[in-house]
Order: sequence, then structure tokens, then C-alpha cells
Amino acid sequence: MNNILSYKRNRSTCVEQMDDYTMKSYCRFQDTFTEAYVEIMVCLPDLEITGATGEFTRSLRNECLIDINESLKRVIGVRIGSGMLKILKGLMGAKTDCRELIFMVEECCHGIILAFTKKKLLFSPKDEKEKHEYYANMVKENIRMYNRCAAFAPGSSFVDKT
Repeated sequence: MNNILSYKRNRSTCVEQMDDYTMKSYCRFQDTFTEAYVEIMVCLPDLEITGATGEFTRSLRNECLIDINESLKRVIGVRIGSGMLKILKGLMGAKTDCRELIFMVEECCHGIILAFTKKKLLFSPKDEKEKHEYYANMVKENIRMYNRCAAFAPGSSFVDKT
């Protein structure tokens, strides 16, 4: 039998500014075995999570197919910042064994943080060599950007020199 591609994976995180005091971040994850989304609402300027919902419509892990909203309610009140993954694992890990759910909430939080770099990206240098150095320094200064998109993934020319 020929080797035929039988696995695919798509993951995306989007952030919307709802009003002056509210941002929404949602992560969609789909692969051959899983289909899910998580959405969080964040209050500015404290970056406090004020709401969280989500659903797994398909998964090989039964623990992900039960009502995940009880687990998501545990992150309400968490402030996005350093040590966030440990806090999320502590809060949600006690309620669910669905690791993908914790990962998706973390992705939503990173999306909020990265949304604040948008203005800085708009002012990147036009010269290709300067632009390359500019992005490499951004990753050095903000390690959260590492491996959060294809441009800053391991093996990328932006992170090779960092």
C-alpha cells in the first residue's frame, strides 16, 4: 500500500477588541481526530479573564467530550501574565484530564498578549536586513513569541540567531 497522507492539523487563534475595556480571544483546533474551540473574554487593563466557553465536538479522549464549561469557569478571575500555564494547570487540571483544553486556554491568553505587539510590528523597518534583526530582537525580548507562529517557530531564520 502506498503511503497516503491521512493526518492533518489546523490551529488558529484570533483576538478581537470588543470595546475599550474588553478583548475576546478564541482558539480553534482541528485535526483528524479532534475538533474544538475555546473562547475567553478579557477585561482591560488588568487582563483579567471574565468569561470562558468552549466545546469539543470530536475527540479520541472521552474526558474532552464531557461538558468542559465547568472546567473553563475555573479560569474566570485569572489575570493573564507570567506563570499563567502553571496557574491554568492547577485550576483546570484538578477538574479535567483534557490536556488539549488547557493548551487551548493558554493559546487564547498568548493571543491576547501578542495582540499588544501588533503596533510594534507595524513599525518594523522596511529594509530586509534591518527587519530580520528587528524581529529576532523582538523574540529575544519577549520569549512568549517563540514558537507562537510560523515566523517565530524553531528553525525560522528569525529565531536561529537568537
